[in-house]
Amino acid sequence: MDKKLIAERFARARDTYSREARVQQQVAEKMMGLLMKHTALDKFRRIVEFGCGTGSYSRILKHRLKPEYLLLNDLCEEMKECLGDLEIHTGENEIQFLPGDAEEMDFPAGTDLITSCSTLQWFTDPEKFFAHCHSFLADGGYLAFSTFGLENMHQIRTLTGHGLDYFPVETLKTWLAPYFEIIYMEEEIITLPFSTPLEVLRHLKQTGVTGTEKKMWTRGRLQAFNNQYTELFSMDDGNVTLTYHPIYIIVQKKNR
Repeated sequence: MDKKLIAERFARARDTYSREARVQQQVAEKMMGLLMKHTALDKFRRIVEFGCGTGSYSRILKHRLKPEYLLLNDLCEEMKECLGDLEIHTGENEIQFLPGDAEEMDFPAGTDLITSCSTLQWFTDPEKFFAHCHSFLADGGYLAFSTFGLENMHQIRTLTGHGLDYFPVETLKTWLAPYFEIIYMEEEIITLPFSTPLEVLRHLKQTGVTGTEKKMWTRGRLQAFNNQYTELFSMDDGNVTLTYHPIYIIVQKKNR
């Protein structure tokens, strides 16, 4: 996982991400609904969000949960520019931004909730990260996150051979089990229509999720991609499809 390249791609997309990341916004709203349904919300005084990006989920966390302390983290330091309305320090109600690789940094001890949307798939070692989270959570604290499953953007992997290493729910459950009690798990399939395959590529570029692709897009490669995508993934109405496969997980810390 080339973290430097990932950060650069997301930095370039920060001005278009909020407009294009329709699925990620939908996922963030649903994640909050699940948190409100399946957890004890009065416990969430201290919250850490890793992979905050442009702050879509961060704003939901702030306004719905009203934590005393909210630490926002992202690999991409430039994301701080998108959080001007959030980064405030008003006495006990404090919101901070801390750039860096969440897999390598320490979170505040005694955190009540570590949470994220649409980030974990970029991690090098999710299993190790789960143990990392366990050590910083308060007793009875929660880890709640969304990631993506095996069917995510399968169209792109089929045609380019590139993509992230996604994990099935059962694998994630196995990695979490030593440290957490499973409270809730769900997965779903979301299909987006686009007028052309080139619109799919533009969408991906403008959401920054091209961090594993290093091969140049020549005119010939674009034409071949366009023809194959149209042949394999067209609908009856002439549009083509792009698949998202979100996974939602809420777990509670075990006292080991």
